[in-house]
Amino acid sequence: MITEAAVVGAGSWGTALAMVLADRGLERVTLLSRNAEQTAEINQKSTNSRYLKVVQLPETITASLDIADVVDKPLILLVVPSQVVSDTLQRLKEAGLPKETILLSCNKGVAPDTGKLMTQTVHDFFPKNPVAVLSGPSHAEEVAKRMATGAVVGAEDDELSAQLQQIFTLPYLRSYTSRDVTGIEVGGVVKNIFAIAAGAADGLGLGDNAKAALVTRGLAEMTRLGIKLGGRPETFQGLSGIGDLIVTCYSTHSRNNRVGRLLGSGKTLQEAIDELNQVAEGVPNAKNVYELARKLDVRTPLIDETYAALYEGKPCGQALQELLSRNPRSESD
Repeated sequence: MITEAAVVGAGSWGTALAMVLADRGLERVTLLSRNAEQTAEINQKSTNSRYLKVVQLPETITASLDIADVVDKPLILLVVPSQVVSDTLQRLKEAGLPKETILLSCNKGVAPDTGKLMTQTVHDFFPKNPVAVLSGPSHAEEVAKRMATGAVVGAEDDELSAQLQQIFTLPYLRSYTSRDVTGIEVGGVVKNIFAIAAGAADGLGLGDNAKAALVTRGLAEMTRLGIKLGGRPETFQGLSGIGDLIVTCYSTHSRNNRVGRLLGSGKTLQEAIDELNQVAEGVPNAKNVYELARKLDVRTPLIDETYAALYEGKPCGQALQELLSRNPRSESD
């Protein structure tokens, strides 16, 4: 029975997940931070005001700057940005992580150095460790307030899935299980790109019709790409697919959506990033997934135009016009 755990990454999602673990009754939850001021605030005030304002943390949550304080925990949640996941895994490896430690990937991205999904990257560093993924429509701000949320735990091992499902089941959190780890991760990665596009539509002043069409066609692209990578079609109809896509495209909590809104209103990418002052995974993911889709020869017009707006300076209005003026085709194509 797991009685303590660690969360690597003390941002909003990492902190919210630490609260879930504490609410589940774990005796001790350690948040690994890279910021001394943040660590002191968590330990002295039980708050993390930069990321989750007005949220009081359970007293069983403590923070540390030392990776040695987390490697002895039987369960470690990885909640760092995809850009630094390889560095983080290397640090855990050098710290002597035991081979029986469960590693749960809770970030939604692609490793920039290899183009691999997060669990694939974890397996590269720790081929003998049990590895799983947690995903779904779950904004940190709402989870931290203990608002009703659904999630999915993905693992190839049914016993591991059941064990993690039990941990992530509370009165406000209902978790499901799936063996389709690839499909779950693809949904989590790609939806962030469409959230930027949806935000840009808002910034351009478009209405509900446009956003509904964007989300629907985004799901089609997600499914095409996911199946090509080995995911199952039904996964993209679930919580980690359409569920996460909807919440990210429509919610003002979404950092990716906010980046898109700023782009659509005329800001440059750098101005949008500076104003957000947090990591929006859809920005690097757009480049990584665009390149992956070209490599796999998968048709992804929404991803292509989002990439062009982010990295080629194409105005969002022009990107929209080019999407609308493409040659007609069957919806099922």
